[in-house]
Amino acid sequence: MSDHAVLHVKGRVLVGPEDVRDELWAVDGRITYTRPSGAALTIEGWVLPGLVDAHCHVGLDRHGPVDDATSEKQALTDRDAGTLLIRDAGSPSDTRWIDAREDLPKIIRAGRHIARTRRYIRNYAHEIEPEDLVTYVGREARRGDGWVKLVGDWIDREVGDLSACWPRAEVEAAIAEAHRLGARVTAHCFAEDSLRDLVEAGIDCIEHATGLTEETIPLFAERGVAIVPTLVNIATFPRLADGGEEKFPRWSAHMRRLYERRYDTVRSAYDAGVPVFVGTDAGGSLAHGLVAAEVEELVKAGIPPIEALSATAWGARAWLGRPALEEGAPADLVVYAEDPRADVRVLAAPRRVVVNGRVIG
Repeated sequence: MSDHAVLHVKGRVLVGPEDVRDELWAVDGRITYTRPSGAALTIEGWVLPGLVDAHCHVGLDRHGPVDDATSEKQALTDRDAGTLLIRDAGSPSDTRWIDAREDLPKIIRAGRHIARTRRYIRNYAHEIEPEDLVTYVGREARRGDGWVKLVGDWIDREVGDLSACWPRAEVEAAIAEAHRLGARVTAHCFAEDSLRDLVEAGIDCIEHATGLTEETIPLFAERGVAIVPTLVNIATFPRLADGGEEKFPRWSAHMRRLYERRYDTVRSAYDAGVPVFVGTDAGGSLAHGLVAAEVEELVKAGIPPIEALSATAWGARAWLGRPALEEGAPADLVVYAEDPRADVRVLAAPRRVVVNGRVIG
């Protein structure tokens, strides 16, 4: 890792989709477009702001919380893939120590998942009943970095299918409490039946959103509710369905339908004006470092390449309230050999990763 106080980055600096500059400098870890005095390390290529994974879990694996060494490995894997800003969409581990590390991605935490009792993956969430929802949302709003994560639906074993987890009144009160405390709220939702209540209750974002329909898409667009489709995770639905076929055939059939229409769902949402952002759902059963694959999936769904790039770069950073390549911003950037606007597959092969003005590797 280079510790040069001054870094000179030249080539094609994509400050925005159409705002292309010839060079920038990083001085003491911050971006400037004014040439500084003194010697500098120079690197060249096509430059993007550090990529965003807006649905990622550092400190979590398929069994629950992990130790700090495993969390570090997860964060390093994301960093080396070019992900330098993570919205951690629920983790039972305390990863605040990462904030002091100059070589790791910056994390925006949503606290710990909040789920109904026995209605989510074991060891992941606070498992509570509706009468405690407001209290727990308030707690996680204070613990997180401006986000709270609900589990909006999950399989109901008595029904044998996905179903909504929370009554409308409790959801309204809980979202109001989060907003009062300055936090936004998002929710895991695979199915159709929880979406209207959550959106009309004022939710800010929905994760996965495979249950969107022509009835609910206009509501999302009207309210400006974002979605993070996590298509690399939705790709696992057929395997999950096969595993549950014997015990929960209705659920299995539902999961296959959601999978089969996944691209149409995302494209219809995008076409209607619903904000769409990149998230991988890494850290549960999925590997870290999949941000490039998720961008490619959004393009396969029919989102224009420049918009899919924005969903992990300029647009995603603006949505999360973090700077991109502006004057004075932290020098978190990724350098590529070719123009990622011409082919998003370029994202899978970063030439250089720069964190706080230091070249990694």
